Amino acid sequence: MLLQHTALLFRRYARQTLRSKFQMLFGALMPLLYLLFFGPLLTDLPLSSRGDSWQVLVPGLLLQLSLFGASYSGFAIILEKNWGVVERMRVTPVSRLALMLGRLLRDAALFVFQAVLLVLAALVMGLRAPLGGILIGFAFVALLSFALASLSYALALKVPTPQGFGPMVNALVMPSMLLSGLMLPMALGPKWLDVLSHLTPFRYLVDAVRDAYVGEYATAHMLYGGLVAVGFAVAAVAVGTRVVRTAGT
Repeated sequence: MLLQHTALLFRRYARQTLRSKFQMLFGALMPLLYLLFFGPLLTDLPLSSRGDSWQVLVPGLLLQLSLFGASYSGFAIILEKNWGVVERMRVTPVSRLALMLGRLLRDAALFVFQAVLLVLAALVMGLRAPLGGILIGFAFVALLSFALASLSYALALKVPTPQGFGPMVNALVMPSMLLSGLMLPMALGPKWLDVLSHLTPFRYLVDAVRDAYVGEYATAHMLYGGLVAVGFAVAAVAVGTRVVRTAGT
């Protein structure tokens, strides 16, 4: 029953997304701009001893796609909550977990699609990475999208207006982006900043995907990144499901 309900809701939200071509493509715009205008500035810099500048930049841009896109997913549920859609969904016999998973699967599929577009553009510009590493990068995008979208929905159900939701997300997303080393390796900075960056889970994901993009799969970065990504996604979905179950009661 859970799988049936999840598939039903996924199809519903997927159809909504497919009707909005602008939504499908616009989310990849900012990472593409970084790729086009920031990437060429890095081509002659020795950013890493294990790969070229594209193998450093593109993994960060992939996770930036999830970080910014999934974190703001809650805007949609605020509108649905104010229109009474969420309340009507909650009184149906559909599993509360399915209510969350249907949305999250749509979000993960959307951001992986945008990630594919980003990687294709990067390949044209000079990225060289093993297929296995590229696929691992997509898996990390999906896991991070699951986690952040779930927390975004949970926060949106607690915040009454978009005007309150946006600043709260910004206050969390911007420090996370700066401390995770999405754009440049944190090892290039001072020691205290490198140490501080390990307090954010995104740092471990970025390091793991960068290892994958140079074909290094059996590394400590891959192990820690995988554990953090899976654990973060499971915990976030549990939090989001609990909020869906209890919101408004």
